[in-house]
Amino acid sequence: MNILIVGGAGYIGGYLTDSFHDNNVLVYDNLLYENMYLKDVAFRFGDVRDTDNLSNTIKEFKPDVVIWLAAIVGDGACQINPVLTDEVNYESVKWICDNYSGKIIFTSTCSVYGVNNDLIDESAIPNPLSVYASTKLKAEQYLLSNHEDCLIFRLGTLYGLGDLHSRIRLDLVANILTLKATLGEPLSIFGGEQWRPLLHVRDVSTAINHGLDNNIKGLFNLHGENHTIKNLAEKVVESVASDGIINYINMPFEDLRNYRVTSDRFRGTGWVPQYTLEDGIASLSKLIGENRIKNTDNTLFSNEKFLKEKDLG
Repeated sequence: MNILIVGGAGYIGGYLTDSFHDNNVLVYDNLLYENMYLKDVAFRFGDVRDTDNLSNTIKEFKPDVVIWLAAIVGDGACQINPVLTDEVNYESVKWICDNYSGKIIFTSTCSVYGVNNDLIDESAIPNPLSVYASTKLKAEQYLLSNHEDCLIFRLGTLYGLGDLHSRIRLDLVANILTLKATLGEPLSIFGGEQWRPLLHVRDVSTAINHGLDNNIKGLFNLHGENHTIKNLAEKVVESVASDGIINYINMPFEDLRNYRVTSDRFRGTGWVPQYTLEDGIASLSKLIGENRIKNTDNTLFSNEKFLKEKDLG
């Protein structure tokens, strides 16, 4: 099988690429956060807005499936340049939908739900609160309305380590808390009752592989466990530093999202997550504890902070 992974040099793509041992893989990426690509797979440098390059890539490679991971990710990162965000997160997806007839696997986000106090499935009415969520919602709606063979995952909040080559993200809530606890810093929790559906980054790969192996189509929530931010902080302290300090601040955080989801629809196809929150905390804490990251304050590890330093024109 020929598998084209668009945006495959990022946080999700690293482990995903490793999982396709018996297939012909091509990664297409603009290396926004990287200076080089060292994985031993075929690679083509390119921006998703460069439709001539994308079109030529598809004609030459003849993919059986396109896995579309490319996006500007996160509320803060997307707000820096909303026009660019729409071009990358929506217009480019619209283009691939209109110009490629094979199977498309697309990663959306549970952030499309915004605020919802119920345990929600895919039938819940979306309530996007950010440019990020709005552009992802538009993209998934266009795919569902205009493409016969697409598999769309609304991903929970990711955490953990993917592979050994790809950039680590330290701007995700579970990873942030793990970093602070490992460094012996107190954890500051604003409110804490907000719910988040959490998903190990490697389980994005297990779900995509399951979807491909079983020719699954449609829209699915994808998460491993639902936790409140307060409970998440307690889990991190329990796993990393039993004497860790959690400061609960009775002040609402600027991120108003609050939602917990069920992934029963996709689990009903036979998929089960293979990685736990404890797995993700332990692997990242070990990496940090062994000082394998020279400078954890480097903006490279935060989408928003890194992109604020770049010219995103």
